[in-house]
Amino acid sequence: MELKAAIEARTSVRVFSDEQVSLDDVKEMVRLAGLAPSVNNFQPWRYIAILNKDLLNRMAEVVTDKIENLPSSKSIAASNVKKQVTWFSTFFKDAPVVLVLITKPYETVLESAVELTHDQINLLRNHPDIQSAGASIQNILLAAVDMGYGACWLSGAMFAREEIEEMLKIKAPEKVLAFVVIGKPRSEHKPKIKPNLAESMEIIA
Repeated sequence: MELKAAIEARTSVRVFSDEQVSLDDVKEMVRLAGLAPSVNNFQPWRYIAILNKDLLNRMAEVVTDKIENLPSSKSIAASNVKKQVTWFSTFFKDAPVVLVLITKPYETVLESAVELTHDQINLLRNHPDIQSAGASIQNILLAAVDMGYGACWLSGAMFAREEIEEMLKIKAPEKVLAFVVIGKPRSEHKPKIKPNLAESMEIIA
């Protein structure tokens, strides 16, 4: 599949068939993820592939518990909204594969030249480490489409980041940043219609 076709075909898939995902395919997706641009070519990432259903269910349980215990507003729809958010944050438990993106603080030479902390520099540069991670995940999403799979970028599970880090034995300074679920779509998923950004692009000549 050509790159343009993969980009146009990509859409978020959250319901999967029982068909297994080839581990070799997962490894290839992660290899391609590592080719994404990163700040100072530091490549502040690694991935964990989770296939274990018991672990995924335990992760989903702690996420559900975290959302249920969020302070509720007085809105009539509060309960239904929480249930909806819970589903969108825990559907990963039914996916064949869940990739967990683990990051670590990047090292910048600027810290040795200015009287600013790492966090201050990171804020001024608008978190280039997180931007780099986004590029890495996009590579996985497009690779999944190219290889005949469906995938979804997931952040809702971050409600229980600390608990999940403990389950996965992630130690500081590393941390969990995001999740990607991968599998064969249960049904056809057509990409959502999105505005043509080129039509609203400002051009300064």
